[in-house]
Amino acid sequence: MGLTHARVRLANARRPDLAAVEVNALADTGALHLRIPEHVAVELQLDELEKREITIADGSTRLVPYMGPVVISFANRQCYAGAMVLGNEASLGAIPMEDMDLVVLPGTQQVAVNPANPNFAASIAKGLPR
Repeated sequence: MGLTHARVRLANARRPDLAAVEVNALADTGALHLRIPEHVAVELQLDELEKREITIADGSTRLVPYMGPVVISFANRQCYAGAMVLGNEASLGAIPMEDMDLVVLPGTQQVAVNPANPNFAASIAKGLPR
């Protein structure tokens, strides 16, 4: 099995006058957040909201810029998120994928909208009164 990528559109939520950027993002279900390279943050003129300490795959930690807010769009879905600036390729973590109700189809190495909810993103909210 290989790596799965998704073509996503990223935009600066505070600057709708700026053009969005399309990136080929790794669908990284082992990660939580959106990760973007520095040149994407610069192109979108994102604000640095704070520094965040992250743990990378080898177990080491790094302090990275947390930028945003970013509008992430895929197919008929969108969500708002912050982005960790690190590396030379974008990756889409579990939080934005869950927020947009996306699924990874490993057999075809594709990301798709959840077939159970093709027209809108759905979510589960447990513990609410009936």
